[in-house]
Order: sequence, then C-alpha cells, then structure tokens
Amino acid sequence: MWKHVAKWLHRERQPQQRPGRLARWLGRGWARVHYATRIEPTWLELTRHQVPVSGLPKAFAGLRVVQLSDFHCSRHVTPSYLAQAVELAQAQKPDVAVLTGDFIHKGFKYVNHVAKVLADLKAPHGVFAVLGNHDFSVRNALGIRRHRHLHQAITDALENQGIRVLRNETVQLVRGDDALHLTGVEDLWSRVCDIEQAYSGTNSTEPRLVLAHNPCTIEHLGERRCDLMLSGHTHGGQINLPGLGRVTLSRKGKRFAAGMYQVDDRYLYVNKGVGFGFRVRYNVRPEVALLTLHPA
Repeated sequence: MWKHVAKWLHRERQPQQRPGRLARWLGRGWARVHYATRIEPTWLELTRHQVPVSGLPKAFAGLRVVQLSDFHCSRHVTPSYLAQAVELAQAQKPDVAVLTGDFIHKGFKYVNHVAKVLADLKAPHGVFAVLGNHDFSVRNALGIRRHRHLHQAITDALENQGIRVLRNETVQLVRGDDALHLTGVEDLWSRVCDIEQAYSGTNSTEPRLVLAHNPCTIEHLGERRCDLMLSGHTHGGQINLPGLGRVTLSRKGKRFAAGMYQVDDRYLYVNKGVGFGFRVRYNVRPEVALLTLHPA
C-alpha cells in the first residue's frame, strides 16, 4: 500500500516541480543572454604570450609587442570604449604597437574618431597598422567594394596621427647595430594583397614579424620567412558555446579562430579583437595582446 501512496505523492508533486524547473531554466537563460550582450562585449581581457624566435638579435630579446585589432568603431563600438583598450595597451609599456585592421565597421562617419583615439598609443619603435576588409568596405571573399576610397581615407587619418600604415611593405626596427623586419601585407579579401612586393628589397632569411588582417594569409607565404604573424579578422567567432564551439565561424574560419597556432615553423597569433560586428560575445572576451619575443 505504501508503495502506491508514494507513487501517488510523487505524481502529485511533479506538476509543482515543472514550473520551478522551467523558471530556473528561463532565469539562467536570461542571465546568459544579459551577460553575452551587456557585459562580455566590452569586458576587456589582457593576454600575455612568450614567442621564441630563431636567430633573434640579442638587442631584441624581450621586445614587447602590443597588438590591438578589429575596432569596428561605430555607434555601438564607441570611441570612449576604444579609449579603454588603448589605455590598457599603453599600460603595458610596449616597445612597438601594432594594429591589425578593421578600424571602422562601415562608411566614413567614424574614420576620424577612431584615428584620434588611437593617437594616444605610443611606443619607442613606433605604432604600425595594416588595413582590414571592412576598411576596404569588403564584406566577403568576393572582394566587392561598397566605398571605393574608404581605405585611403582611413590610411590618411591614421598617418596624420603618427601611425604608419604598412601596405605591402617592410620596415626595419633598429636597436644599435641590430635590425628586425616588420612586414605589413594588405587584406586577402581586398584583392590588393601582394606578398612578393611586401618582401621585396629585404633579406627573406632574416627574422621577421608579419602583420596581416586575415590569418589565412600565412598559407600564402610560400618559402618566405615569417617568425610570427599577427592577425585578427575572426573576432574568435564572438560566441563559443560549451559542447558546440564557435558556432558563427565556418569550417575554414575555425582553423585559425583565436589564439596561438604553429604553422610549420611559423607562429600565428589570431587576436579576438576589441570591437564587434553584432553586440554579443560569449566565452570570447575582447582582447589586448602582449607578445614578448625571446631567442629560440
């Protein structure tokens, strides 16, 4: 008899438990949505990395490189928020600062705004940049441009603030008698990426850092030397769900989604970016990266 009573009591309790479970599920879901849309998109993270470089000149041992990427300055990614990222980067006392593209989200409206914010970034060896696909107003691999001269407006605005934009070219960082190549190549989707031109006139066997907005650029280098490529573009997918992964990235995009990769004898670092295209991040905080070079 008591078995039947226990079963009956269990059945009677179930309808009362279901609303409670549903409420808890809805509450947790709403909390996650609130976190992903209101908190994490602007919760900056500082990441630190040690990078071994074969044949690195002694003078450059311990060189501190700070990287910012994918600003997407717009009505939603405000200059005041971007200023916080610049302040965090500047606090690391970098020897050189690099900016790997997508300064604006679309159009000309925020070009001067983002340039003025980035003007506060200073480093003894300079601040260098490459352009991203949004800076060419290109939204996909087809290379179709919406604003023909946007990239030049961004280049001019940055260089007016003392930021050197590398467009398929190489500069040398010099310490005493030693030098380190810094090469910047144009974005792959822009249809003006020219790696041969970027390396021209330099010794391709000497240690080199490469800036390229799209991380897939590393697959186009051939036998040319690259010790560390710094990229962005992916935003880390912005959403990284437990058990499902980076659901917004294609299979190709997931190969170099975020963080450090070793591709043959090269290192590739993919920055998660500061800004966003759509205001949601989950398990993919916006990032300022500090990379310190040391002899391998």
